[in-house]
Amino acid sequence: MRSRRSMRDSQVPEVNLVPMMDVLMTVLTFFIIISMTLTGQQIVNVRLPQDVAGADEEVSEEVTQIEALVVGLDQDGNLVLDSETITFNQLAQRTRRYFTENPNGKLILKADRELTYAEVSTLLTDLREIGGNRVSLAVE
Repeated sequence: MRSRRSMRDSQVPEVNLVPMMDVLMTVLTFFIIISMTLTGQQIVNVRLPQDVAGADEEVSEEVTQIEALVVGLDQDGNLVLDSETITFNQLAQRTRRYFTENPNGKLILKADRELTYAEVSTLLTDLREIGGNRVSLAVE
């Protein structure tokens, strides 16, 4: 008889995980819903303007495609603009003229991958100092 009792006492009780998973899913759903409602929060005492009829037509006329000024930097460190090698002073003049004519224009630097980061970074910094606040580095 003792052996039968010891077998019953030594059994591991089973834990039912389904109620615990239900509670966790409910809490998770609650936090998801709360986070979604907070992202669309409105600011108190701020009224946004109403949509104006015909405003889209005016905007589309004003937006024109401005071609970017593309500057190349070859592996020898030479500046290339419009397929010709130029000096930094010539580039500075062309860049100033470009940004004067196109205030919303952008300058794209295409540097050779063999150049060091320091060389490319120095040129990017110099181009930004010239007045080009929209200077980008092209990558493949």
